[in-house]
Amino acid sequence: MNALVVEDERNLADAICQILADEGTRADVTYDGPTGLSMARTGNYDAIILDVMLPGMDGLELVRELRRSGISTPVLMLTARTSTQDKVNGLDAGADDYMTKPFESAELLARLRALTRRTGDVMIEESTFGDLTLDLTTHDLRCGSKSVHLSGKEFEVMKMLMSSSARVVSKRDLLNRVWGGNSEASENSVEAYVSFLRKKIKHVESTVQITTLRMLGYRLEVIK
Repeated sequence: MNALVVEDERNLADAICQILADEGTRADVTYDGPTGLSMARTGNYDAIILDVMLPGMDGLELVRELRRSGISTPVLMLTARTSTQDKVNGLDAGADDYMTKPFESAELLARLRALTRRTGDVMIEESTFGDLTLDLTTHDLRCGSKSVHLSGKEFEVMKMLMSSSARVVSKRDLLNRVWGGNSEASENSVEAYVSFLRKKIKHVESTVQITTLRMLGYRLEVIK
């Protein structure tokens, strides 16, 4: 599933993207209303998570514009506004569901699953890049008929790389999200697990490789 997150609180937006990534959902993010509208109009998303208070254009006007344009992508409004009238305004504007902040990640994911089921879609249980498939349930990495099981940390690193698609993931982000911000692990740990993954990718004979970008981090690429 592909999701769009439109949220001007950058830390929260990044946290939502990570929650989605942990479930194998690829998410794009933007922090203002006009850009969110432009991205949403592409129709490339299965769901949109939309804040109400946004710079440039608020979420209510954004969803109205989407519906006027004939775009029916499910919209989940996520906002600090808690009154019944606020919820009514959001739903009347064209949103499909309404959640208030703070929220539990489990409820956010459940509501997204419900929204996508209504449109005949479901949350996927696999993440793919090139000829590689990562099973989010069994932690197996597959290429064609070959597969290999990933350890816990290998799985988390690979999942983050795959959910980021071809975008660069820094060692610091990997440390924070896979090992945790309070961990004593160093960037050497990241390098070691990337090395393990490279060997396993080679074992399944994939055309995908983990590329190192000096001083930046890692990204997945398909060898041509």
